[in-house]
Amino acid sequence: MADTIKSGIAMVKVLESWGVDHLYGIPGGSFNSTMDALFNQRDSIKYIQVRHEETGAIAAAADAKLTGKLGVTFGSAGPGATHLFNGLYDAKMDHVPVLALIGQVAAPAMNTDFFQELNENPMFADVAVYNRTVMTAAQLPHVVDQAIRHAYKESGVAVVTIPVDLGWVDIPDTYESTAGNYRKPNYEPAVADIDAAIKLLDAAKRPVMYVGQGIRGASDEAQKVAELYSLPIVSTVLAKGLIPDDNPAYMGTAARVATKPGNDIMANADTILFVGSDFPFAAYFFNQAAKFIQVDIDSSKFGKRHHTDVSILGDAKRVLELFLERGHKKDTTGFYKAALDDRANWMQWVKSFSEDDRTPLRVEPVYEQINRIAKPDALFPTDVGNVTIDSVRFLDMTPKQAFTTSGWFATMGYGLPAGLAAKLSFPDRQVITISGDGGWAMASQDIITEVKYNLPIVNVILSNESFGFIKAEQDDTHQSHYGVDIQGGDWGAAATALGAKGFTVRTLAELKAAFKAAENPDGPIVIDVKIADERPIPVENLVLDTATHSQADVDAFNKTYESKDLVPFREYLEKYNA
Repeated sequence: MADTIKSGIAMVKVLESWGVDHLYGIPGGSFNSTMDALFNQRDSIKYIQVRHEETGAIAAAADAKLTGKLGVTFGSAGPGATHLFNGLYDAKMDHVPVLALIGQVAAPAMNTDFFQELNENPMFADVAVYNRTVMTAAQLPHVVDQAIRHAYKESGVAVVTIPVDLGWVDIPDTYESTAGNYRKPNYEPAVADIDAAIKLLDAAKRPVMYVGQGIRGASDEAQKVAELYSLPIVSTVLAKGLIPDDNPAYMGTAARVATKPGNDIMANADTILFVGSDFPFAAYFFNQAAKFIQVDIDSSKFGKRHHTDVSILGDAKRVLELFLERGHKKDTTGFYKAALDDRANWMQWVKSFSEDDRTPLRVEPVYEQINRIAKPDALFPTDVGNVTIDSVRFLDMTPKQAFTTSGWFATMGYGLPAGLAAKLSFPDRQVITISGDGGWAMASQDIITEVKYNLPIVNVILSNESFGFIKAEQDDTHQSHYGVDIQGGDWGAAATALGAKGFTVRTLAELKAAFKAAENPDGPIVIDVKIADERPIPVENLVLDTATHSQADVDAFNKTYESKDLVPFREYLEKYNA
C-alpha cells in the first residue's frame, strides 16, 4: 500500500521542485490548510509575512522580473484575494510568471453564500493565463504543477483556488512534479531575414538600435552590433542598465520617461533595429517613415507598434550573434557623431547640478549620492511617477546591476515591495529602493516587514508633497491643479518609530551624512529627502530651438528648466552635415 501525504504538503513540495524558496501572503481561515503545509515544510520554503496582500503580490512580480523565476503570492478568500489584484496585473502587463494561490471556503460550504465566500474564478479571468479551482484533494498537486507550467509558458499569472478542507486530506504520496521536464523553446532565426536586415542597415544614413528586455543576457552582443554598424542605442525603461550608462553610444530612453538624446535620435532615425521590445509609444516618438527591422520571439508582435520591413523571429542573443557573423563594419556616419555630441551635452548638463546645495534640494544631488554608494552589483527597485523619470536619467548603471519598476501597469507603491523581493532573492547584494512620497505612502506599512526579517535595505524617498507626474499632465492639458497636492509627513521619523533607522534630509550636508550612514547598513534604512516640487525637464516637448520656436518661448523654457546649456539636436546634425 502506497504511503500517504497531506494534499497541501504534496502541493508545497511541487512548489519546491520548481525552485520556489519563498512566498508572500497573510494567513486567513480559508487558507489555513496551506499554512499548515507551509509550517511542515518551513525548513525548505520560507513564508514571508507581509502587512498587506498587495505588497506580497507586487513582491512576487518583482521576484519574477529580477530572477526570471516564478514569483508566488497568496491571499485568503474574499478580501485577501481581492487585495492581490494590483500586483497580479503588474505581472500580467510586464509579462512575468507569477503563481497566486487563493483560499476558498470548505467545499461543502461553497455555493451557499458562506462567510467570505466569493465566486473567485470570474474575478481572475482577465488577469490570468490559467485559472482553476481545485475540485478534489488528489488533484491539488497536479493543478498547481500545471499552473506553474502555464505561467512559464505564457509569461503570465496563474491562479489556483483551493477549498480549505482539501489540503488536510491524505492522498497517495505518488505525485511526481514535471519541473524536471520543463524546457524553454529554442528559436533559430532565418538567415535570409538576417541578410535582409543587414542590407537595410548598410543603406541607412541614420540607423539606430532600440532595445528592450529581450536583450537580457545579450548586452555584449548588442553593444558589439551597435559598434559594428555605428548605431546609437536607445532602450526601454525596463531595459535600463542592460546597456552600460557610460557607453558613449547609449542615448538613454525615449518618450516621457526619457532623456533628451533618446528622443532626439528616435525622431530622426531613418532605420530602426528594434530588438526584444513591445514599446507602446513608438507611434508617437519614432520616425514613422523609418525602415523598421523587428526582432522578437513572439511573431504576434511584428508590426504591432510600427510598420515592419523585416521581421526576424528568434532569440535576441542568437540574432545579434548572426549580425556579427554575417555583417561587416559600417563607416561612422555624421548622424552617429551628432548623436555622440548630443549625449555628451546632455550628460554635462545633468552633471552640472550634482553638487547643487539650494533648498529644497534638486534631485540630482540625491542620485549623485546613490551612485556614490552603489555597489557594482546593486539592485534598484524604483517606484512610479517622477521618480521613474529621475531614476532613468540619473542612475549610473551597468549590466551587473539591475533596475526594476512597474512598467506597463505603472502602479504606485511598487518600490518598497520590490525591495523586499530583491533582498530576499539576492540576500548578498545591495538593495536601494527609490520612491516618491506618494508611492511610499501606499506601501509604507511594510517597512515593518523589512524590520521583522532584518533586511538591510536602503529606502530613499523623494518627498515633494505632490503627485508630480499627474500635476505635469494637468499642466499639459491646461487644467487647474486639483487633487495633486498631498499632505507631507516625516517619513524618517515614522520609519524610526517602526524599528528602522530613519533620516529626514533637507540640506546637502544632511544628505551626505545620511548616505554615509547608509553605506554598510545592518538593518533597514529610510532616507526621506525633502526636494523641490519641480517638474523634470519635459524632454518629450523641448522648447530649445529658435528655428522652431520664438525666442521668447525659448527664453521662458530655459528660465523654468535652467536649460540654456542644452544644444538643439538640429545644430549637431548641421555640424556633421547629417
